[in-house]
Amino acid sequence: MSDTAGESRTLWHGRITEAPADELMAFTVSLPFDRRLAGDDIEGSRAHVAMLASVGLLTEEERSLVMAALAQAEKELLAGTFVFQPTDEDIHTAIERRVTELAGPAGAKLHTGRSRNDQVALDLRLFVRREGRDLARRIHGLQLVLLERAVEMGDAYLPGYTHLQRAQPVLLAHHLLAHVWAFVRDVDRFGDALHRADVSPLGAGALAGSSLPLDPDKVAADLGFHARFQNSIDAVSDRDFVAELLFTCALTQIHLSRMGEEIVLWTSEEFGFARLADAYSTGSSMLPQKKNPDIAELARGKAGRLIGDLTGFLATLKGLPLAYNRDLQEDKEPLFDAFDTLALTLNAVTGMMSTVTFDVERMRKAADMPSSSATDLAEDLVRRGVPFRDAHGIVGSIVRQSLERGIPIDELVMTEPRLGPEALTHLEPGAAVRRRSSPGGAGPGPLAAQLVAVHDRLAAQKAWLGE
Repeated sequence: MSDTAGESRTLWHGRITEAPADELMAFTVSLPFDRRLAGDDIEGSRAHVAMLASVGLLTEEERSLVMAALAQAEKELLAGTFVFQPTDEDIHTAIERRVTELAGPAGAKLHTGRSRNDQVALDLRLFVRREGRDLARRIHGLQLVLLERAVEMGDAYLPGYTHLQRAQPVLLAHHLLAHVWAFVRDVDRFGDALHRADVSPLGAGALAGSSLPLDPDKVAADLGFHARFQNSIDAVSDRDFVAELLFTCALTQIHLSRMGEEIVLWTSEEFGFARLADAYSTGSSMLPQKKNPDIAELARGKAGRLIGDLTGFLATLKGLPLAYNRDLQEDKEPLFDAFDTLALTLNAVTGMMSTVTFDVERMRKAADMPSSSATDLAEDLVRRGVPFRDAHGIVGSIVRQSLERGIPIDELVMTEPRLGPEALTHLEPGAAVRRRSSPGGAGPGPLAAQLVAVHDRLAAQKAWLGE
């Protein structure tokens, strides 16, 4: 250990007399990644200092000195002039050290009634409360783009797919809104997870609270939490909110991946349903004709990364006894990575979807294949009293004969006595999608009702987000 490092005392110097080994510091230090919690740490420390003064554990003069020192430390952190020391193993240690340098003996009282266990839990909850809502706002922005594009598409339609095989025609607006509803659930999940994270753990101490006259309710209220902890052991060991948010991020990224996969397919020459704007495409270093959907591919690829963040952290949690264990230091890097990755993906995908061009004529041509009306022919027979399973067999036989014998489907429909010429209206272009009339279905009537429901749902989420 260098002399410089040895000059700075650790938080545990009273019990451990030897300077920490270089290897210990290199392995346990979290400052390189938890320094992004600096603002949250200072916010929490201000509330803690105000509480200490209110219960008589700090004089008014001491409170003023410590508050001024916190303000100076914050100023230095924002300006990039804060000088870190080798023994600053985390942002909490660094800020407390600097406050003590500035405020003297009063600064040494900053940690009164507080442990790093409840301190770091508080900082992380403050972080996710702010940044989680920001992610939800970004999802909401993508929802609005998809809704706008859906309205813009009007009566355009395309083949709907199951098993990546053409199934039934659907309005393009209906297809785009399917993605919107998935993102609605994602925003809801962020809201649920953030509500459970909105509990102040400060006052729990290391695990058992304190004999000092602390007022955790005041701290919770001053920081805007809806509640304070009920069990001090649970308060310092609980990382459920991290796991929930990692899951929410991963599932949102999976929804982005699914949309990315569609864009990859739709922009291929084989589909030709969409064209990406040049600003949201890349070229090839070797193939001059290429225009690549890199955003869509990376949205798809990064889903694996976020799934890894979630499963890795769950594996960390599964073997831990109560209460705090240093393993919990591993909560921040996957959470920060998931938040950062999802934010970048949402920004890029929102731009991509706002500028993509849909080839509605090619979509319509693909959707108007006679076989796409097979279900309508079967339902026509049902209306005539034929049991559905029998109707399914009749129409399935027509399709098979058309493929095997090379006879157009309309000729076979005309000669089928249980269908006849009047059934040919089902094969007219656009007829199949116009006939989708059941609630929530892919036709014009249900779409109109769905648009009202989407607007109402997004308005409610907008109000929650404070937009």
